[in-house]
Amino acid sequence: MVKVGSSSLTTAAGGLDADRVDALVDVLAKVLDGRAGAPDGGAPAEKEIVLVSSGAIAAGLAPLGLDRRPRDLARQQAAASVGQGLLVARYTASFARYGRRVGQVLLTGDDTSRRAHYRNAYRTLDQLLAMGAVPVVNENDTVATDEIRFGDNDRLAALVAHLVRADLLVLLSDVDGLYDGDPSTPGTTRIAEVTGPRDLAGISIGSAGRAGVGTGGMVTKVEAARIAAGAGIPVVLTAASHAADALLGRPTGTYFHPTGRRSRGRLLWLAHASTPRGALTLDDGAVRAVVERGGSLLPAGIAAVEGEFTAGDPVELRDGTGRAVARGLVNFDAKEIPRLIGRSTRDLARELGPAYEREVVHRDDLVLLRH
Repeated sequence: MVKVGSSSLTTAAGGLDADRVDALVDVLAKVLDGRAGAPDGGAPAEKEIVLVSSGAIAAGLAPLGLDRRPRDLARQQAAASVGQGLLVARYTASFARYGRRVGQVLLTGDDTSRRAHYRNAYRTLDQLLAMGAVPVVNENDTVATDEIRFGDNDRLAALVAHLVRADLLVLLSDVDGLYDGDPSTPGTTRIAEVTGPRDLAGISIGSAGRAGVGTGGMVTKVEAARIAAGAGIPVVLTAASHAADALLGRPTGTYFHPTGRRSRGRLLWLAHASTPRGALTLDDGAVRAVVERGGSLLPAGIAAVEGEFTAGDPVELRDGTGRAVARGLVNFDAKEIPRLIGRSTRDLARELGPAYEREVVHRDDLVLLRH
């Protein structure tokens, strides 16, 4: 799994830098074809690569006469609409030099937290890989609203890496790793390995990229590394110019060791890629059932409801103090829940019909939040 940022593909003024795109594709194509050298001098095995590529909005700036990334969502979407075509066309032409085809996959958070959409995303990516194409993934900026957007492609890359069961996530940037301070300041040191959160204690992590054309920075990359490592995927954070070293296992950048085990795929998206549309307050018994026993949320355990949501939307589950303990996909509209509160499913089925003899949030659609 490879993610590349806008600053590694475009000029600061906007517009794609064809030479930079070609340089990245040269590396990826050689690794795909097994023509890049292995670290031990042996014959490398062929690899499958999914590419998460930023750059659509940045590529659309110059053609639309914009001198900087707009702040309003409508103009960002317009720039993405123009730039996404240019970006994919550039990748298509560049990979064609090696006889490789490219498949475009545009995602929003809503596409991947819902069960059916999640399966569709997985099947599409899996089939593209099986047919020898290179999936180029990006957030669907042309339609994503604030409520359903990932916010940055670093996090998107971590989640897609889990979706496709990647063996490695490589985050490419304009900086050659994570430093213990501002890399431009004399005396700062690159951190070669991160084994867990303790290794990052006391480290000041910058929040802005150098080129000013992307949304991310080192903060988003470290957060993406944390998500992926927590899901059992090792991560290498390095400069785009060191992509070959990262993909071939040579020492480069900052290596994040896995800190957890792979979990059920869709729940990672629910935890990190969904925005709650409302909240349900649970009584103490329901909190214990959900948090300690891994059960579903039944109507009898609900004390209050807030927000406007429809069946299938993500909602927060809160304890009596207002602390969010879990997140899940709700089976009822917000306007239906007040008459369900505190009642058994048997009574509800007898009064309202068999459709009400079910969980408000099923345990398969629920993820606990760590504190």
